[in-house]
Amino acid sequence: MGRTSKRSKQRKGSASTPATAALERAEIPFHIYEYEHSADHMDAGYGVEAAEKLGLDPRQIFKTLMADTGSERIIGIVPVTGHLDLKALAAAAGAKKATMADPKVAQRESGYVLGGISPLGQRNDHLTVLDDSALQFDEILVSGGKRGFDIGIDPHDLLDLLHASHAEIASW
Repeated sequence: MGRTSKRSKQRKGSASTPATAALERAEIPFHIYEYEHSADHMDAGYGVEAAEKLGLDPRQIFKTLMADTGSERIIGIVPVTGHLDLKALAAAAGAKKATMADPKVAQRESGYVLGGISPLGQRNDHLTVLDDSALQFDEILVSGGKRGFDIGIDPHDLLDLLHASHAEIASW
């Protein structure tokens, strides 16, 4: 098993990614969870790897996915144990339909690599919807902006900072 750790933000200016910098600017408390990323987990996905290596409930770890409505890109944040329901995301965003954004577009517009896309500190602002299941937890984990680096945050703080909405957008 690789190195794992949990720590609270240390001090102002200790940001290591645009995501943590955004949280520090907004003075929102968060925890950093780090683990050694391994390509051996790619069949199961980055979030499942995080749950296993950090010893956490995978329903508490969320992935950030970008979709395209034809007129704009939107962000859906769902548990790693589920799938993004594109029809539900489109409805929550007031669009007729949504498809998954091209991975290259997602990387370019977010400023992050696949498997490390954070909903925080993206290059471009996007309409964001968080799955309702997040609200059952005091803390959820989202990517901190690189593989093997997650942020623990109160889901209500995440909604406030991103001016996001929440809806049932995950399918199992």
